[in-house]
Amino acid sequence: MSVLRVVRRTLWAAVGFVALATVTGWALVDGPLAPARPEVATGPASLNIGGPFALTDHRGRAVTERDFAGRPVAVFFGFTHCPDICPTTLGEFADYMAALGPDADRMHWLFVTVDPERDTTAHLARYLELFDPRVVGLTGTEAQVAEAARRFRVSYRRVPLEGGGYTMDHTASVFLLNAAGRFAGTIDFHEPDGIAIEKLRALLRRPGS
Repeated sequence: MSVLRVVRRTLWAAVGFVALATVTGWALVDGPLAPARPEVATGPASLNIGGPFALTDHRGRAVTERDFAGRPVAVFFGFTHCPDICPTTLGEFADYMAALGPDADRMHWLFVTVDPERDTTAHLARYLELFDPRVVGLTGTEAQVAEAARRFRVSYRRVPLEGGGYTMDHTASVFLLNAAGRFAGTIDFHEPDGIAIEKLRALLRRPGS
């Protein structure tokens, strides 16, 4: 990993901390410790990744996978109270969009929470203000989020913290879908920028994109 990439990731993590502090009043965790309720969602052992879902976007609009049809999609599952990986990935979304230029508008960029208890639509909206406005935040009921995660073979679980509150462990890859909604690959959290951007360009070059 290049020095520049390390610096950028550090800066985006700092932005995420500021966003979290702004939204929660400098509290890294909310309220008393909730009972540990692990939520683990996995799909079949195949590349059948993606599919139908029903969620609510950060503007309060009910959406399904059909609302994002016709364009390639980049999907990341995370949560707003995440101290590093999630704000870094959202920051990298912005970096990818800048590198793609006008072509970035030919894609959908989705951030799906795995912490719907805290990540309400209003909370997501405030959090996403610090990132690129083209990123759409998605939340829903616990059952809706679990079903969306299952469709993408995403695993997540609640982890209690000492002194109260909790954090979330979750899959950290970005999932890429083509314009027809079919799985087209992933961007790993440690992926070099050049490779990630070329994957996105290749996705945009596919027929129908």
